[in-house]
Amino acid sequence: MLSGSEEMIGYCGIDCTSCDAFIATQANDSALREKTAKKWSKEFNYPGLRPEDISCNGCLSNGPLFSHCHDCEIRKCAMEKGVKNCAYCSDYPCEKLQKFHERVPSAKATLDGLRYSLKTKKKAEDSV
Repeated sequence: MLSGSEEMIGYCGIDCTSCDAFIATQANDSALREKTAKKWSKEFNYPGLRPEDISCNGCLSNGPLFSHCHDCEIRKCAMEKGVKNCAYCSDYPCEKLQKFHERVPSAKATLDGLRYSLKTKKKAEDSV
């Protein structure tokens, strides 16, 4: 289920390497920024989203973040708990995450896959 490296999996399970904001930022692609701003304005009811708002190095980075990431409750919670992403959280899946995953099921699949891998790894370590 993990398509990108774990370092590029956002707290919520989004694979940053598949995110148009991340891709546009890394490639400095103005056309993709414009296309993404138009798409997300409609898809996420985000009126006034501009191409220059589409800039992100991933929510785990210290670099530029998409505007929503600054206010993301999932990101804030994970940072407060000090977890690598929500798959590592003892409260997984919490209510905030479940609501988000209703809209982005691929993020849930990523975290579920990662969580399964973590459990499998722990069982193997415990049996040694």
